[in-house]
Amino acid sequence: MQKIALEVGGSNIPWAERVPTTIDETPTKVLCLTKAVTSDQLRDDEEYEEILEDMRDECRKFGALVNVIIPRPNPGGELPPGIGKVFLEYSDNAGCSAAKNALHGRKFGGNVVTAVYYSEEKYHSMDYGV
Repeated sequence: MQKIALEVGGSNIPWAERVPTTIDETPTKVLCLTKAVTSDQLRDDEEYEEILEDMRDECRKFGALVNVIIPRPNPGGELPPGIGKVFLEYSDNAGCSAAKNALHGRKFGGNVVTAVYYSEEKYHSMDYGV
């Protein structure tokens, strides 16, 4: 199985820093990763399952991971809201916060990932838009 690595951007350069996070954010139990996957990666069932497994393996290191949601294109090719995002649900705010601190600014498949807290209400109503 191919493992997709999450890398800390600029970790080999002493003066490089991660992308700053928003200070005013209110922590939730749900984290949204943007720019983590592409719609092409999500169309293939095997690749989708590998990405899902890789995300579970990596993200459970930060706390009790309840669920991972990665919206996929519809069979007809239509792109529903949330394509390119990964939603991580933790059992508490502490695990979600640890994941946010560790994942924000990392590279995933060559893209720099942005990690932001996501509304639990929107997440539970399956509203994966902006």
